[in-house]
Amino acid sequence: MNSPLPHTPQVEVVVSDCSAADAGSLFAELCRRFGSDRATDEAPHEAASGRPTMWTGTFDTSAAPGPSRRTAPSPHLSGPVTAELQGEPRAVERLRRALDETFVVHQLGVVAGDQEVDVELRLESRKPA
Repeated sequence: MNSPLPHTPQVEVVVSDCSAADAGSLFAELCRRFGSDRATDEAPHEAASGRPTMWTGTFDTSAAPGPSRRTAPSPHLSGPVTAELQGEPRAVERLRRALDETFVVHQLGVVAGDQEVDVELRLESRKPA
């Protein structure tokens, strides 16, 4: 007898092609909305070697974010940020919706497997209204 696999709410987020400050802004926004293995005040650091740097965080989407109650302006990114989201499809979609509320999101690619999906996004700051 086949039983359905349980929903796994964790999404791994890999951020690249941006400054440490932009990665920090993105992770701070995600930490504001979801539980994470990252501390809210944990600032990403640049690698000293001059090689490309990637930052990772795991976010628990089991408690879907409520309506946005933002009192501060949306975080500003100095340029486009590449983010790769990997996890169970429903969990990735929850995290993606949260990003859509805060940033301009362009989907660059998607790879779907039996139980996981890997989505590559380019995020940009929203223009002030």
